[in-house]
Amino acid sequence: MMGNLNFKVDESKCIHCGLCVNDCIEHVIELYGNKVPKAVDEKNCIGCMHCFMICPVGAISIFDKNPDSCEKILSQSPDMLLNLIKSRRSDRNYKQENLDTQTFQKLKDMLKWVPTGCNHHKLHFSFVDDIQVMDELREHVNNKIINALTSKPIKAVADKFAPFTKDFLNGEDIIFRGAPHMLVVSNSVTAPCAKEDADIALSYFELYAQSLGVGTCWCGFGQICMMLFPELSEYLKIPEGYKSQYVMLFGPKNVNYARTSLPSEVSISTAEKQGFEKLSAMKTAKRYFWNFIR
Repeated sequence: MMGNLNFKVDESKCIHCGLCVNDCIEHVIELYGNKVPKAVDEKNCIGCMHCFMICPVGAISIFDKNPDSCEKILSQSPDMLLNLIKSRRSDRNYKQENLDTQTFQKLKDMLKWVPTGCNHHKLHFSFVDDIQVMDELREHVNNKIINALTSKPIKAVADKFAPFTKDFLNGEDIIFRGAPHMLVVSNSVTAPCAKEDADIALSYFELYAQSLGVGTCWCGFGQICMMLFPELSEYLKIPEGYKSQYVMLFGPKNVNYARTSLPSEVSISTAEKQGFEKLSAMKTAKRYFWNFIR
């Protein structure tokens, strides 16, 4: 639910097409006698701004947003987008330098447009902008893990990192792969789609970063560290009531790949009109088990 819609219609522009009414999934907008749209049930608005975006003449403003300030939607090249998806790599080889300020700002600005479940839009993004800050964080985490694996064995740490003890002792950066930057996406503990929102945001971030020539790597070990070492949340200024959902490493690429990969085929099925099978007790139990095991 959204408050303070400040829904306004410039009647000198409105062509009374009704597109805003038809595209409002919560039926917040109706056409009145003069066929000018009006917000009649503001408490149900989810803030999707479809009415604002669909108006062909820019007659609608909402949340104090001016349609004249928006960009026109450009036609996209499906082939180029598919090539970007095909060529995406997990980068673990970075130049030991900061990204330039302009590229960094582009990456941050893009995050305003990432979608969230139920239009919740309460994600928090914690960046490590400077390689010196990243090195301090890297050293702190690696030292804690080494200490937990050796002088003061801690089961929770050992369960995750014991197989890499020798690598940690040899000074290898198993967690952060030498990355100069890091992004941690957190969400409110009350968010309806907390993990999904973060995964979607990082997927958008990753593809845009790759289009800018920036290397990225999903960092599951980093997320484990966020859970095991609470001081990291304070260090990264994650708000109270928020939980880290996932971590991405990124930075200037030190290598460039020459071609896309050739992956194996994926499993695909196509539903057919055939009615629904009455499942046996065994099949039902199995499906419930698979549906809820994670």
